[in-house]
Amino acid sequence: MLAKTPPMGWNSWNTFGTDISESLIRETADVLIDSGLHDAGYEYVVIDDCWSEKKRDASGRLVPDHKKFPSGMKALSDYIHSKSLKFGMYSCAGTRTCGDYPGSLEHEFLDARTFADWGVDLLKYDYCFKPKYLEGHLLYKRMAMALRSCGRDILFSACSWGTDGPENFMRNAGSHMWRSTGDIQDNWASVKGIVAKQADLSPYGAPGCYNDMDMLVVGMHGKGNVGFGGCTDEEYKTHFSIWCLLNSPLMIGCDIRHMDDVTLRTLTNRELIAINQDPEGRQPYAAVNDNGRLVYVRPLENGDYAIGFFNLSDSPSSICLNFWDIGLPTSSGYGFRMRDLWLHKDIGFVREYLRIPLAPHACAVYRAKVAKS
Repeated sequence: MLAKTPPMGWNSWNTFGTDISESLIRETADVLIDSGLHDAGYEYVVIDDCWSEKKRDASGRLVPDHKKFPSGMKALSDYIHSKSLKFGMYSCAGTRTCGDYPGSLEHEFLDARTFADWGVDLLKYDYCFKPKYLEGHLLYKRMAMALRSCGRDILFSACSWGTDGPENFMRNAGSHMWRSTGDIQDNWASVKGIVAKQADLSPYGAPGCYNDMDMLVVGMHGKGNVGFGGCTDEEYKTHFSIWCLLNSPLMIGCDIRHMDDVTLRTLTNRELIAINQDPEGRQPYAAVNDNGRLVYVRPLENGDYAIGFFNLSDSPSSICLNFWDIGLPTSSGYGFRMRDLWLHKDIGFVREYLRIPLAPHACAVYRAKVAKS
């Protein structure tokens, strides 16, 4: 089964937009290996929009831009696969892509075969220039069926920006991940807004098809295609932590060729990635949700729990989780043995409640096991 756990990788759009090339993709693949990102779980290298010529060829096939990708997509795919990585590409459910390149409407089966011939492992499928008379669910069912009959396993990343109720049909249509929001921007307001939109969507994400909160902006620092102001390193930690707890696919959006050590440590926090990749694939619930103060609780395999404290407000705050509110009464004699996943250290046995002081936009995340003292 594809997408047993949330997909992980890198996508070109957040930083580079239209400014993509064969050399950029090859260099990024090299860095994924050399930096340790691949060892941490990141495996997809995804080319987003603006990769093709403006017109199809005489047989109706999509054609890579000869200047950006002079060796062609099969050669690039072979290079990425030689690194033990996976190759992802982009198309659109409409007549044109969002960048005004040929879309896949009425070419779904031909394009799926083309992608299979090129060795594509993931297709991101956008929603621009959709004819008004065609319903979105039908267009995603079309491409899902085309991919399933193309002769190659291709992970289907549906990107309709949370519009037209995708939570009601994307899993049934055959997607493996689906965008629950509009495009992310590299600023705190955007991150916070995306988190707010997830409140009613937790029942829809599970192994085989995950709610996609959009690509990570960790490490962008205001640079690139969606760099509208940037975030602090602390805000990036909170952003990454919530994406991990909420089972979002983890698609890096920064230029990893020039990331600093803090960014690398954030993106390779293996204890948090283990939460995101937990085999049970359960979504968390909000045990506390009060004016920007959030506590998420998520059951994990082997009886563990992930517990995340998040201060999304603009003021310092002390956030308290009473354990009886999540099913662990004091009278039981049980508490939690807890480990701090950012400090990477055990904090010991905690009973009855846990109160955490947090600076604005900061977080603390724990792995916990029910135990007696």
